[in-house]
Amino acid sequence: MTETRINISELKSEGSDLIKELAEILEEKTKAEVETTTDAIIVKGEGKNVSKKNLRVLLRKFLHKKELKDNYRVIGGKENTLMVKEKKTAEE
Repeated sequence: MTETRINISELKSEGSDLIKELAEILEEKTKAEVETTTDAIIVKGEGKNVSKKNLRVLLRKFLHKKELKDNYRVIGGKENTLMVKEKKTAEE
């Protein structure tokens, strides 16, 4: 069973309802066990639905649907880790 962590510490500023919704969508789409901690969502499961690549796509779709794509991006971290980071904007 693989375990992938999604660091959501920067996404928490958008509200806890958004985090709960993200966890529900990940559980529904991957059919895997999803745990939510203070700074991370942990997805435990088997198969290609729980692959790092598929989780990245699901996170990007979620950000696009919630119109947060302009403010956040999904990047890979260490092994089996993804991070939702806030985009840095150039100050003019």
